[in-house]
Amino acid sequence: MRKSDRLIYLPLGGAGEIGMNAYVYGYGPVGKERLILVDIGVTFPDMDTTPGVNLIFPDIAWLEQNKHRLEAIFITHAHEDHVGGIGYLYKRLGAPVYARAFTAHHARRKMEEAGHSPDEVITVSPYPETVSAGPFTVSFLPISHSIPESSGLVIDSPAGRVVHTGDFKLDETPVLGEPFDEALWREVSSVGVKALVCDSTNIFSKSDGRSEASVAPEITKLIAGSSGMVVATTFASNVARLKTLADAGIAAGRSVCLLGRAMQRMVAAGEATGVLGQFPHTIPVEDARDIPRENLMLIVTGSQGERRAASAQLSRGKYLGLRMNEGDTFLFSSKTIPGNERGVIRIMNAYSEMGVDIVDDNDGLYHVSGHANRPDILRMHEIVNPEMVIPMHGEHRHLREHAHLATDAGRASMVLVNGSMADITGDAPHVVEHIETGRTYLDGTVQYGALDGIIRDRIRMALNGHVLATVIIDENDEPLGDAWIEVMGLAEVGNSNAPLVEVVEGDLSQLLMRMNDKTLRDDDKMEDAIKREVKRSVQGEIGKKPEVTVVVSRLIG
Repeated sequence: MRKSDRLIYLPLGGAGEIGMNAYVYGYGPVGKERLILVDIGVTFPDMDTTPGVNLIFPDIAWLEQNKHRLEAIFITHAHEDHVGGIGYLYKRLGAPVYARAFTAHHARRKMEEAGHSPDEVITVSPYPETVSAGPFTVSFLPISHSIPESSGLVIDSPAGRVVHTGDFKLDETPVLGEPFDEALWREVSSVGVKALVCDSTNIFSKSDGRSEASVAPEITKLIAGSSGMVVATTFASNVARLKTLADAGIAAGRSVCLLGRAMQRMVAAGEATGVLGQFPHTIPVEDARDIPRENLMLIVTGSQGERRAASAQLSRGKYLGLRMNEGDTFLFSSKTIPGNERGVIRIMNAYSEMGVDIVDDNDGLYHVSGHANRPDILRMHEIVNPEMVIPMHGEHRHLREHAHLATDAGRASMVLVNGSMADITGDAPHVVEHIETGRTYLDGTVQYGALDGIIRDRIRMALNGHVLATVIIDENDEPLGDAWIEVMGLAEVGNSNAPLVEVVEGDLSQLLMRMNDKTLRDDDKMEDAIKREVKRSVQGEIGKKPEVTVVVSRLIG
């Protein structure tokens, strides 16, 4: 290692938020470091802050500008907030993608759907197999999580070893997939670890984490004791939970039907890559319609209240020929992610009105988290015994609490949010540069940045309504007739008890009569004056200041 070289860490997503994970590591001379990217995920929109948006990506502009230095992309696991951006963003990066078999299966599908070659995704076996990427040597270290073949990464550089946990929990009996192997993690860490970059999601949960195996008896008991049709929802990616639910349904003498493309894809991927083994027999929805309700169980998508998912569709009435009835049971075998509460409660209330019995996880019987609680995070610190701990995958409060936990135990630590480039070559991390970062959006088929103003304009229209005002100017620069308007999202009648359109059009006519010749000859001045008058008139009538579009049409003599 030369004195002029350094090891850097730069989060572009996932640090200061939960989701949209993207972490850059680099090694080499200042400004010329060779780079690798760990994960390239997405987060999901909501109607309050990102109306109409399909997906949200990390802003990778800096990485794109430096793609000639990018050696490889490594994907830790197949959750959308870690792999969901690969198809959409790959063209801008162009480096080879490495993942384990189950994750690679999903990454290849995403690449094909986006028109890229699936051959760019390379399947890698777990530790001790390694991948050389410039100055880095990387291996996939199996770790338990809520999706098969999750892995931490062992990242070796001339400056030392970094362990990147990815999402994890310490589960020795995970039902499906690899149990946590403490001996292996201690072996990997025994040579000395410079930095542990560690999941912070459940840092505030002070109880010991529970194994996935602990939910099976309770779910089995619930389904066996239910009458009518049983419907259960969970995260589509939690293949172990899908198997637990299906096994419980079969044990209760019910036929099981999977509803939702995401679940069907996950099960198919598990079987294709050999991580699932024999999934219980399921029936197509066409057969489910003919089975007596007391003999049927549906496992459906939509645990987070997604409006287009199967659980929401069923809550609005008939879906694919099936409907919920009084006396049926609906089980949420999942935790509601903060921010999704309203959508989930809306669905619960809809089912309640139907007379459906709703069972959620308030008592902790039917779901366990895929993330390590505080005691397991401390145990991970002890196992790896790093020189420094860098919290990741969490909101700012999670990162800060995690950093306090590390420093209280005598380890160097620092809160590093998206865009904070840190030098981790020495004994403690320190920020050396701030990178412009943020979010970009997929809106229909178009990607654009947060600064483009499209989302801002959409929110303004949603909050304030919209008025289109049109005026025609003749060859002598005089108004030809009256102005007219069209309104959207505004009350039809205001304080004058007259139609809003008529009031505003009358005010605009008065405005045009008062305009001087200089204004009438200048489109920009006319537009500004008309916008001000429309907003003043509408506010006086209904107390709103709408967004206004003005069209000035001039006749040419």
